[in-house]
Amino acid sequence: MKQLIDFIPLIAFFATYQLYDIYTATKVLMIGVPLQYLLTWLVVKKLEKFQIITLIAVLVFGGLTLLLHDETYLKWKAPIVNWIFALSFFASQFIGEDNLVKRMMGHAISLPKDVWRTLNYSWVMFFIVSGAANLFVAFTYHEIWVEFKVFGSLGMTLVFMVAQAVYLSKYIQQEHELPASEKLSGDKPEV
Repeated sequence: MKQLIDFIPLIAFFATYQLYDIYTATKVLMIGVPLQYLLTWLVVKKLEKFQIITLIAVLVFGGLTLLLHDETYLKWKAPIVNWIFALSFFASQFIGEDNLVKRMMGHAISLPKDVWRTLNYSWVMFFIVSGAANLFVAFTYHEIWVEFKVFGSLGMTLVFMVAQAVYLSKYIQQEHELPASEKLSGDKPEV
């Protein structure tokens, strides 16, 4: 759900772009993202590193777009942010005890190490593909890049999340299944 809330400034950006132009929409994005993260910080008292990266990228690339009156800078934001995320997930395989996916989801589900690794690499691939798709559309299909940025990115994220949920479902079911003797006696397994 949190990932979907992160799309609110992007939807405001899209609506403003449809009504006005890219520069007015960029201003809305540059106000919306900091406001969203300020509210997040007020509620949960922290921001995740990915939110900070996104905030900096919006301010830097949005600022360059407005300052130089050139939308090319804003077009580079999504690919670069996605590739920074891909690099972060990839590097997490070699830094620390747990990769990023396990750090994010380990409190909610217990999985074998090879499954955590597979999930982490799937996130790496998702961010590489997402960045490449954004770059390709932005510079090849200029007339639809804003629509793709909103709906294409949202669609890719939803498809990826559903695929991840399907992949994880067999492990979640296995975790909740009890042996027949424990089901009959009502005893909980010892930990």
